[in-house]
Amino acid sequence: MIPLPLLSVNLPVMDEETQVAYDRDAALFAADWDAQPAGADLQATVLKFFNPGPTADIGCGSGRDTAWLARNGFAAIGFDYSEGLLTEARRLHPDVEFRRSVLPKLKGIADGSFTNVLCETVIMHLEPADIPAAVRRLVAILKPGGTLYLTWRVSEGMGTRDKHGRFYAAFDAALVSNELKSAQVLLDEQADSASSGKLVRRIVARKGAAS
Repeated sequence: MIPLPLLSVNLPVMDEETQVAYDRDAALFAADWDAQPAGADLQATVLKFFNPGPTADIGCGSGRDTAWLARNGFAAIGFDYSEGLLTEARRLHPDVEFRRSVLPKLKGIADGSFTNVLCETVIMHLEPADIPAAVRRLVAILKPGGTLYLTWRVSEGMGTRDKHGRFYAAFDAALVSNELKSAQVLLDEQADSASSGKLVRRIVARKGAAS
């Protein structure tokens, strides 16, 4: 187990309607995600760029990717805001550790805790104004030389909500790239996800040794 200080249990809401949807329909979402094809693009990218060591899955949902990380040699912990999704993750993957935390602040996670951070299709649930702070925090919890894998669903025009009430922000990718100027960007691409079929932007960045 990776010791992390529990700094606070008072967590800010990412987007209240989105969080309510994930809590209310957690079992439905977990079943849907587990029924999707394996994220072959995610897995190949992780195996190419991640190094052995403590690994955080931020916005872990049902824990599918956290469990895959653990099976493939990464000491992984999954973090999510939704208690409903964390319950499903612990039920489906009882041998994996899951904890509660939420972007943009990620309270309860100390700076420099992880060799790798995975954040798969999460930040688009934030208001655009909160995205720079979220990216800075994802980098902050990395050890020097650590690797961030960050993706989000690409939306055009105004932000929208789906039939469940989940919020999907439309935002300029510069909100992300501007916060990674001190990092080494190893991959930056936009393509359909092998798992969901949705258009996603994918960035892999390595934190500077002295950052």
